[in-house]
Amino acid sequence: MHEPTTAAPALHPETRLIIAGRPPHVPDQPMNVPVHLTSTYVAGGDLEYARYGNPSWTAFEEALGGLEGGRAVAFASGMAAITAVLDLVPEGGTVVAPRHSYTGTVAQLDQLAVRGRLSVVYVDISDTAAVAASIEGAALVWIESPTNPALELAEIPALVAAAHEHGALVAVDNTFATPLLQRPLESGADLVVHSATKYISGHSDVLMGAVVAASDELAEKVTAYRSMFGAIPGPFETYLALRGLRTLPVRLERAQASAAELAARLQGHPALDEVRYPGFGAIISIVVHGGKEPADALVQRTALWVHATSLGGVESTFERRRRWQLEQPTIPDGLVRLSVGLEHVDDLYRDLVSALDSLGA
Repeated sequence: MHEPTTAAPALHPETRLIIAGRPPHVPDQPMNVPVHLTSTYVAGGDLEYARYGNPSWTAFEEALGGLEGGRAVAFASGMAAITAVLDLVPEGGTVVAPRHSYTGTVAQLDQLAVRGRLSVVYVDISDTAAVAASIEGAALVWIESPTNPALELAEIPALVAAAHEHGALVAVDNTFATPLLQRPLESGADLVVHSATKYISGHSDVLMGAVVAASDELAEKVTAYRSMFGAIPGPFETYLALRGLRTLPVRLERAQASAAELAARLQGHPALDEVRYPGFGAIISIVVHGGKEPADALVQRTALWVHATSLGGVESTFERRRRWQLEQPTIPDGLVRLSVGLEHVDDLYRDLVSALDSLGA
């Protein structure tokens, strides 16, 4: 008589990220997939030419796809990944998108709308009822949660249900939350987009993007787009992104803990009108009292916080978002977005508060 078998427990995300995308564990195999610097493969196999595939991509895609719960496709940048998803919208189709989104997303949607390629309806993504009422007739619902830089939250399951009821696809930009804090595909989303430049690679040394699809059909469509239009990442960049992805859990745990602590300490500071923190992640937005001039002064008066536009690296960065012409006019002039890094929280707090205190001098 056979004893009943017990299924092996599911591995934690931290473990999956360490073991995914590795060569077989056999003697003399390298621990990591090597960087494959080639433009051409010997004919007769599946690759043929480097625009169609690279083992370095495959390793990265296995790790990220496993974490998000779908099939990942690596791209040259976050913008390239966004473009590939928007290409799924049929000619003349409608996209529903947050009014407060990454400026590159809004700029691309606006340009496509001007050309007549599609139409776009901007919504307050935190107003679930209003968003649901805007979906009828849409081909794609684009979600950011938290939004950049307003840090508004969307009810992803409810919006997915409303979109699918009307036959629309749902894509979620998961760059801020990462798949460690939310997995939109588990809530029914069709696609997830990442700027892998940010938390995925995590060291401010890689420009990359990714799309993770819930179905093979969608994955094949965005892969075909990547191959046709050459939106491919370099193999060395992909190698670095995978190396960074393996340490995401420890980096994010530290950065998130510091962000929560900083947000709490900054509440009520007389130089601030508002402290925005969604309750998770490592991004804080503060609204400096007095608007543009004191906010611009703030970002020039710190020793540790670096005035820079990107985010998600080991170093703490910040910037006044309205310094960019493309930023939405509904974002306050004095809003400064903080990306909390891995420095000690006490040092970050002292540096920032010293600069804030100096604004009243």
